[in-house]
Amino acid sequence: MAKEVMTPQEEALANAQSQAENFFEKNSKMVVVAIVAIFAIAIVVFGYKKLVSEPRMNQAQEMLYEAQYLFEEATPDYSLALNGDESTPGFAEVAEQYGNTPAGNLANMYAAACALRLGDLEASEKYINAYKNVKGIPGEMVNAMAEGIKGDIAVEKGDYAKAASYFEKAAEISTNDFTTPLYLRKAALAYSASGEEAKAQACYKTINEKYSRSLESREAMKQLAE
Repeated sequence: MAKEVMTPQEEALANAQSQAENFFEKNSKMVVVAIVAIFAIAIVVFGYKKLVSEPRMNQAQEMLYEAQYLFEEATPDYSLALNGDESTPGFAEVAEQYGNTPAGNLANMYAAACALRLGDLEASEKYINAYKNVKGIPGEMVNAMAEGIKGDIAVEKGDYAKAASYFEKAAEISTNDFTTPLYLRKAALAYSASGEEAKAQACYKTINEKYSRSLESREAMKQLAE
């Protein structure tokens, strides 16, 4: 965080950051596999440079999975997942060598997440800005996660108003009972940290009205009752 001593709102936002990161680590691979599979089918159906594009994409996908394994361990080694070593490729290598493939594009988002956890905000911004939104329902969730990372970077910089804007956009990109209320709560906390309580209350109200079965609804009800 930008300040050594956090306010209660900033501390709550930091806790929400950890919850979002855990969700990303537990669920991103499932979504990523679906996206890569869709692109693989498209290549086969349309025969687009099959002898060149398909082998290249398969290689990028294999490398991505190796880095994902490090990212999703019980105790992740974010530095190794990002940079790799002599025997294991990292997200940075996949993004650099295969950035024009679906797996390489997704590697940019993973690399941004790793760099963020390592405290390298400049690298995190570089990678997340290189990520290009993908189409389809699985892609929408990944796009939301990418927007959430931008919000996380803004939080680390102490720009809570900007972070809230990113979190609200992340909530809108993919409408579901999991990421939407999570990002709305983060937006509410960011608005509170920036002193915009009316906007924070609006986010909690949306959670309470539209996502009453979500884990975030209890916190929303508590905040609205105060």
